[in-house]
Amino acid sequence: MDALSILTTIAIILMTGLIVTIISKRLLVSNVLLLIITGILLKAIKYKGAPIFSLSPTFLISISILALVMITFDGASRFKLKEVAEFSGDAGRLVLWFLITNIIILTIFTNIMFFPAFTTEFVIFSLIFAVMMAGTDPGAIFSMMKGKLLKVIEVLEIESIINTPIIVIIPFILLDFVTASGHFVENFMDQIIPFLRQIIVGVGTGVVVGIIIFKAMKDVYHHKLSPLAIITAALLSYVMAENLGGNGVLSVATMGLVFGNIYVKKKFFLQEFSAIFSGALQILVFVLIGFIITIEPSTEFFIKSLVLFIIMIICRWFAVAIALKNSNYKLREKIFMALNLPKGIAVAAVIFSLSVRNIPQLNVIIDLILLFIIYSLILSSIVDKYSRKFIKIDLEED
Repeated sequence: MDALSILTTIAIILMTGLIVTIISKRLLVSNVLLLIITGILLKAIKYKGAPIFSLSPTFLISISILALVMITFDGASRFKLKEVAEFSGDAGRLVLWFLITNIIILTIFTNIMFFPAFTTEFVIFSLIFAVMMAGTDPGAIFSMMKGKLLKVIEVLEIESIINTPIIVIIPFILLDFVTASGHFVENFMDQIIPFLRQIIVGVGTGVVVGIIIFKAMKDVYHHKLSPLAIITAALLSYVMAENLGGNGVLSVATMGLVFGNIYVKKKFFLQEFSAIFSGALQILVFVLIGFIITIEPSTEFFIKSLVLFIIMIICRWFAVAIALKNSNYKLREKIFMALNLPKGIAVAAVIFSLSVRNIPQLNVIIDLILLFIIYSLILSSIVDKYSRKFIKIDLEED
């Protein structure tokens, strides 16, 4: 495609996505689900047997990473360290137990239902799926809701910040086991140090970049340059961390926390700009998710995927029950947390990266992940629609 065709496609996608988002707000449903459906419909439009809209894999991955960076920064920047310290214990335990239950239960059932045997390769593919399904993105749903300082919502949002680096790092480490030669145990031991380095370097880079840039912006504000500095800082943090062997997403999240907890002139306006820019990227990414959905209409596949989704909900309930057993949450609040497991931008970014890998057996996992995104968004939208019954919260009417 030439440059004009790409720009035309982007313009049409953004315009259509904006209309769909406006409609979703009127209907009080998640715009993410409607955006994915929009992408599927746009992909189906053909002229002389060829799709009208087509974008290169490199472009898709670049846009998804940019969206992940900005949305991660925007979300992290709105947390105060006091809030994170207060709720990180519950959120951290929830992440840990959801990951454990998924790894044990979901991996086994995924392998049984979708692969012919328990070979190392198939188990790793199933494990990749289980780990990615531990990711959550309540921001895709809670945009419809008021009262973001509610304890339940704070825990779910901090959970998403904690689990995002996990679902971005681990799948690619596991893929290295599939492609690397040698024994599984040896490959696993070889990956421990790089894994720890990604965490340490990621956090360190985010702190350093955040302190340097935001200290410089402490008493200086320019209506054109300051918003640009925010985008540059987020991208610089991601790129530096990745080039140094760290995790870029963790770096951006750390830098966002730094930004949210130090004085920066006219911070509110900068956060509003970040939210607007992130929203535009989110629209683009989730419409493009619809472009890569190529699931064949197999009744057996859909039935199996629904059964597996129910199993994941059971895993989620076990995780909530164990992680919060000593807390003072009410039963209805725990049910709300168990049923709120929407998959969002981090999962989408990983899907784009996995879709360009030339591993045929991986296509089953990609199809499953795409279906689970849709299932989880439908479930979370329904639960949040009736959220008053769980956490006594009002939905926005405008």
